Amino acid sequence: MDSEEKTAQPDAAPLSDEEAIARAEAEMAAFATERDACVARCRELMAAEDPARGVFHAAEIFRLQQDKLRLEVEMELRRKKINRIRLGIQELGLPSAGGLLF
Repeated sequence: MDSEEKTAQPDAAPLSDEEAIARAEAEMAAFATERDACVARCRELMAAEDPARGVFHAAEIFRLQQDKLRLEVEMELRRKKINRIRLGIQELGLPSAGGLLF
């Protein structure tokens, strides 16, 4: 359970495995939709660039590419969480550094 879930449900009962998997899959779908929108917008901006007229969108393209990578990482973390749940691996209350346990 990540910190957002802990703060959102302080007194709620823990989710069942099926509910946790469904929530993670819904989050993955939302991230995939957002990622696809970033990719589409990036392609639009790249096509709209015109070096001859000095029209560049480098900063926004770079930001969109960063967002795409961030969303892919979030999707990967959810996928791994689902796998841990299915394998029956308990999530410990250990501090996490981006998915790495220390």
